[in-house]
Amino acid sequence: MFQTMRNPKSAYATVGIDMRVETASPHKLVLMLFDGAILAVAQAAAYAKNGDKKSMSESIMKASAIISQGLRDSLDATADADLVSRLSALYDYICVRLQFANIRGDAAIFAEVSKLLEELRAAWEEIANDPAVVSSNKSAA
Repeated sequence: MFQTMRNPKSAYATVGIDMRVETASPHKLVLMLFDGAILAVAQAAAYAKNGDKKSMSESIMKASAIISQGLRDSLDATADADLVSRLSALYDYICVRLQFANIRGDAAIFAEVSKLLEELRAAWEEIANDPAVVSSNKSAA
């Protein structure tokens, strides 16, 4: 009738993440995507340093998926077309750099990608502190 949990700690973490996603504003969800991509790139860099190419590749694929399927898909097509185009191109560039990192395992590429993602995240977080954005998120809820 009841199934034994194989990894209750993992299940608890998953529930915690699910709850944060369900209750987060769209703006917070984008921040969470940035956090996930930054973490995956950091993990890939650590795996590259330790010579674990398989885990490095898996982390790079995760980061690329977050960027191409999460961040790019979250771009608002009704917003400033030039800004959307530039961000989309930047996301493409980051994904290409991650492909090179996957081939070379180059720490400098990981550092470059991390810096770009952290700068974008910081800008997005700064926007979240804009009273106009905060009030529009509340009215959308």
